[in-house]
Amino acid sequence: MPTDIISTFRPFIIPSIVSVAILTAVGVYLGPVALFTAGLLVALEVTLSFDNAVANARVLEKMSPKWQHRFLTWGIFSSVFITRVVLPILIVAASVAVSPLTIASIALFDPEQYAHLLHESHHIIASFGGMFLTMVGLKYFFDEQKEVHWIHHVERHFARWGSIEAVEIAIALCVLMGIAFFAPEHAIGIFFAGIFAIVLFILMQGATSSLDISGKDVAGAGLASFLYLEVLDTSFSLDSVAGAFALSTSIPIIAAGLGIGAYFVRALTVYMVHNGTLSKLMYIEHGAHWAILGLAGAMFASFFFDIPEPITGLIGLLFVGGAYLSSIRTVPVRV
Repeated sequence: MPTDIISTFRPFIIPSIVSVAILTAVGVYLGPVALFTAGLLVALEVTLSFDNAVANARVLEKMSPKWQHRFLTWGIFSSVFITRVVLPILIVAASVAVSPLTIASIALFDPEQYAHLLHESHHIIASFGGMFLTMVGLKYFFDEQKEVHWIHHVERHFARWGSIEAVEIAIALCVLMGIAFFAPEHAIGIFFAGIFAIVLFILMQGATSSLDISGKDVAGAGLASFLYLEVLDTSFSLDSVAGAFALSTSIPIIAAGLGIGAYFVRALTVYMVHNGTLSKLMYIEHGAHWAILGLAGAMFASFFFDIPEPITGLIGLLFVGGAYLSSIRTVPVRV
């Protein structure tokens, strides 16, 4: 029995050891307040990204064991260092037309000024992340081959509309134009960031689908899926990076807290794949994609008023939690 338990929770063993080591270092070198703040950031990241784990699991289960391992090893470097440290610096540098090295210096030596610059770049971050997540959610629901529905009457109609060619792209573009129209002071940045997200989603989906269909390039298909998961993780995480500065302006504390949270989310994804969670809980994927659309909506709403991070996380938990309860209580409803 102990062996079965260890095998079941194996994906969490190394993340737990690494997390304890990092949090211990934070507490020793930066103090108990820093340790408490890092703990809050871990909770924030896991709460906001639980639906990300569910969405990732569907892609990851199609990948070979080698690429699944790389998702948990190579991918964590990209998730922590590139997404949560480098990419925000590049976004700020582009938005204020300043060298990335200058912004990196500001981030290290004047974190309050960096937090201000990051806040000023929020419209670009939210437009890219929100539009990419919108495409993920719409692509899932506007699928005429989708037979199992959670919110039956709504999802059934969405599935039928999936017969319309590129309907999700048309809807996403209409949403993007509407947001840009009602936020004229940031319209150019919003529009270009959103268009970039849509184009990137189409390219990633096209590359993944073509390689999967051909079946000849296993390594290429694994790489395409890996890159898609990294972009998806970025879309989920950029907004939490900006929100983290509400708790701390210390880059090491933010990197430690969000990095540990990201590591556990990835471990949770692997756990779901190994235990067949998506097959056992038939509606959990539906709830995750409703949560994805809810997070995208929260990003778009943030153009016009402040939305506290806990509320954003609560949206995801409500959808995923509701889908979980429905999964264990009812028989799946098909068309």
